[in-house]
Amino acid sequence: MSTAAVQTGQNTDAATLDIGVSGMTCASCVGRVEKALSRVPGVTGVSVNLATERAHVTFADRPDAKSVAEAIEMAGYEPQKQEFDLTVGGMTCASCVARVEKALLRVPGVESAAVNLATERAHVVAYTGAVDASRLAEAIEMTGFTAAPVVTDAAPATDAAADRSRRELNHVLIAAALSAPLVVGMVGDLMGVPLMLPPWAQFLLATPVQFWLGWRFYRAGWKALRAGSGNMDLLVALGTSAAWGLSVYMMLTAHPGHTPHLYFEASAVLTAFVLLGKWLEARAKGQTAAAIRALMDLRPDTARVRRGGTEAEIPVEQVRVGDTVVVRPGERIPVDGRVVEGAGSVDESMLTGESLPVEKAPDSRVTGGSINVDGLLVIETLAVGSETMLAKIVRMVEGAQASKAPIQRLVDKVSAVFVPVVLVIAAVTFAAWWATTGDVEAAIVTAVSVLVIACPCALGLATPTSIMVGTGVAARHGILIKDAEALEHAHAITAVAFDKTGTLTEGKPRVTNLVSAGGITEADLLRLAATLQSGSEHPLAHAVRTRAEEQGVAPAAFAEFKALAGRGVSGTVDGRSILLGSKRLMQETGIADPALDARAADLEASGHTVSWLAETAPTLRPLGLVAFGDTVKDSARAAIRSLKEQGVETVMVTGDSKGAAHAVARELGIDRVFAEVLPGDKADVVATLKGEGKVVGMVGDGINDAPALAAADVGIAMATGTDVAMHTAGVTLMRGDPRLVAGSIDVSRRTYAKIKQGLFWAFAYNVVGIPLAAFGYLSPVLAGAAMALSSVSVVTNALTLRGWKPVDGNHEHR
Repeated sequence: MSTAAVQTGQNTDAATLDIGVSGMTCASCVGRVEKALSRVPGVTGVSVNLATERAHVTFADRPDAKSVAEAIEMAGYEPQKQEFDLTVGGMTCASCVARVEKALLRVPGVESAAVNLATERAHVVAYTGAVDASRLAEAIEMTGFTAAPVVTDAAPATDAAADRSRRELNHVLIAAALSAPLVVGMVGDLMGVPLMLPPWAQFLLATPVQFWLGWRFYRAGWKALRAGSGNMDLLVALGTSAAWGLSVYMMLTAHPGHTPHLYFEASAVLTAFVLLGKWLEARAKGQTAAAIRALMDLRPDTARVRRGGTEAEIPVEQVRVGDTVVVRPGERIPVDGRVVEGAGSVDESMLTGESLPVEKAPDSRVTGGSINVDGLLVIETLAVGSETMLAKIVRMVEGAQASKAPIQRLVDKVSAVFVPVVLVIAAVTFAAWWATTGDVEAAIVTAVSVLVIACPCALGLATPTSIMVGTGVAARHGILIKDAEALEHAHAITAVAFDKTGTLTEGKPRVTNLVSAGGITEADLLRLAATLQSGSEHPLAHAVRTRAEEQGVAPAAFAEFKALAGRGVSGTVDGRSILLGSKRLMQETGIADPALDARAADLEASGHTVSWLAETAPTLRPLGLVAFGDTVKDSARAAIRSLKEQGVETVMVTGDSKGAAHAVARELGIDRVFAEVLPGDKADVVATLKGEGKVVGMVGDGINDAPALAAADVGIAMATGTDVAMHTAGVTLMRGDPRLVAGSIDVSRRTYAKIKQGLFWAFAYNVVGIPLAAFGYLSPVLAGAAMALSSVSVVTNALTLRGWKPVDGNHEHR
């Protein structure tokens, strides 16, 4: 048992809780934490260990992890958290989900728990050291379900799922075979043809269906009752038992020579229908996980590694960072790495959605799971196992599929009271029919119809199955959605703000114009600019150095280099203090030149980005201009057009000058421009748009975009950019194609539409079906068929998303 488990002392009933604490640096920190924890109600003892960063807290009664965590935060420190994922077996409907979540939240140390019916998984966030996976599994098992920790990087258990599917199909076929003679007799009786079997034969056929094939409903229903709850299985067990029991009673009390009206066919056919629905539902749910299985299958099992001059094929798990891997034409690349020898085309379609192969040469990056189309590639391994891009994609998709959308909270509230309400309605129906007709047989049959038509399964499946299919198909086309919340917010986006460089443009600017002043030559201007930019990784710096190398201009020695955030750089070159940066930097420094101003304005108006070079000591004077051009991505026009077709406003947020920004905006048809925005102010622009009542999506690819991505309702990061941007964003685009922005909004809208459709039909089905059954308009057999159909139809409707493809800017492919 974990340290979070209640531990009974020898003389007291004290309970203890261990919790991790971050941020402590010295003994005074320990004292502060201990003092804060000792003030928590119910705490009888506190011991904080600086070395292990653990707080050991003793309570007089049940441990209160939330109060302990709040006390740690109030003291100025951070309670450590960890996440657990567990598979949960035996859940059948939304009320089962609620039961498991309630059990997990009761475990001391658990902060939050989200259970997904479609994936049959539980995601738990707990305070580090307070609980472990075995304790969580134990809590789930106490409610009557099975549980086990999810094995990291393990392939889905397709064999086990296939075996279960075959077993369930066999049960369906046996139930159908045993029920068929009963159905034939019932149909014959309705048509006036005497095909009804003798009562004892009906009993022999129906009883195995009821108590062998239907035993699963008794078992699951009993577990629910023991846990003080109810579920769909309980409703099925009660309904079929009532039909079977009434038939046995009437068979045993019938007068000799008189054939009573029996309901064995109702109990048997009901069970068969429910089993059929379960099998169809399981098959459909299996299809929703196809995206994860396809991604997992991308990684090859072996890799050809070159060590000590020889090549050997080894399991991919044994490859280490730094190993040299040889990939022949037609083979999958097993690791993330860098090409050191060879060249060729690589098919990255399963990872990025890009249909055309990408050319690779020495120094090119390659991703594990992609296919080497032609040419021999020798790759230096940069990432293996869980650190590869493929593994990260799988984790992100799994995380999205396991997460719970905000709309699900309403469903959870309804599901919590659904089964008790149905039981009450069934009881009232029985009493009302008996009281008004005096016919106990009719009262029982009508109550049975109420029990079996009610279906909490459809409610529980509507949201998670749509999310699973939507996030899966999006991943197949290069759109990674981090969680269900991002998916739900993305459908409502009304404005998309783009960073310009690297998002709408190629992000590879080149020097197009050099305008010298102050009596220096263009070569001197280029030398000074290249000197100041010699240590920078900025795209503009790279462009200056490339131009200098092409013209054979060598940079000079310099000192006192300083980066001026969002403005430029400064340094000392040949004893002179030099600035290189934006017009704003010149204005702040007091440098002006009307002739250069006019030239800069002309260049900016034609779409160029302009940097100013100036001297501040020994004299204050401008030295010239360096103009840059950046190519607009071919796909950017289509992206803007697609967004406008969706009714989304397009906005550009850039640090470039107004002239350059507006020139690009005019070329692309962008609605609104915020130019000369400092990196730290991009989040303010997002806040401004949100203040106007817009739901904002922010698209960026750099570290300086991270605050804006976080500030937006939905951050959308280009995977061609930095990891910081990707981790901050709710949506990651696996290739630098801005058309995927429109695609991410489109897939989220279609997924959300499926969620609403599923919930509408699930609610409508129960709202209409239960009264019809209560008033006697539905027989138990029809009610059972309708109940089975409801879950299958909700899942099948969600599966229609599998055919989705991104918009291309001109028309949609469906």
